[in-house]
This record gives sequence, C-alpha cells and structure tokens, in this order.
Amino acid sequence: MSKSVTIRVDDALHALLKERAEAEGTTVSALITQAAHDAVRAPRLEGAAAVFRDFIDGAADAFDAAFPDDAPSRLDAPGRAA
Repeated sequence: MSKSVTIRVDDALHALLKERAEAEGTTVSALITQAAHDAVRAPRLEGAAAVFRDFIDGAADAFDAAFPDDAPSRLDAPGRAA
C-alpha cells in the first residue's frame, strides 16, 4: 500500500525535475520518491560517501606506491582488463 503526498514547487524547480526525470528515463514522482528515501535512510549512511572520498583522497598516493600495477591511472592502460 502506498500513500499520496502532495508538495508544491515553483515552475523552475518543476522544469528541472521533469528534465532530470526524462534524462533518467523515469517519472517526476519516482524521482521525488527516491529523494525522500535518500532523505530518511539510515543515519549511519549519512556522509558515508564523503568519508570514503576523503579516505581515498588521503590514501591514493600510498595505494599507488604500494600497488603500482593496480593504480587507477594504470587500469585503463592498453592490455588491461576492466
């Protein structure tokens, strides 16, 4: 069972939502539903992507030095499988 929720957005935001939905092959309703899910997801996940990016940024040089053949810049080299 699902519930209907009505929100009001201005014309500019509505146009952006329609454009994004069309680009993703979905509907405005589905796009907003996903945004609502993202807004209430588990608190332990909040900021997880930022923490991961910070870790990668700080460890990238060490990783590249320890595993030179697996450095991201080498993964796209000719002869390497993705």
